[in-house]
Amino acid sequence: MAKFLVLKHYRGGPAPVVDYPPMEQWEPADVDAHVQWMRDFATRLKESGEFVSHQALSPGGAFVRHGGEGRPPVTDGPFAETKDLIAGWLMIDVESYERAVEIAGEYSAAPGPGGVPLCEWLEVRPSYAAAPSDAE
Repeated sequence: MAKFLVLKHYRGGPAPVVDYPPMEQWEPADVDAHVQWMRDFATRLKESGEFVSHQALSPGGAFVRHGGEGRPPVTDGPFAETKDLIAGWLMIDVESYERAVEIAGEYSAAPGPGGVPLCEWLEVRPSYAAAPSDAE
């Protein structure tokens, strides 16, 4: 088994296939349906033994680095304007890269506004523990 991280992005990556507004503009029922779908998806992966963890992230945050001995950390400011913002992740433990891609493809079909599958681009990244040949 190898662990893979499936990343959801706020922006970045190829052009969207489905033109949908940001989640904060969705109807509450659509948000609830989306979240429930994600929970059900995680439950299916738990049952197959392929689930490790998942979490949605808020769009805020900043890059931070060490500012020097005795100095405060340096940040890029309160808003990350040009960075690739991660919206959430799904960590899975699967037999192969092909299975990770298969799961990501299913995960991409989470419902959006009106229940229409988002078909959002997701990034699949092997963990360092994954054999290089699994990721190729």
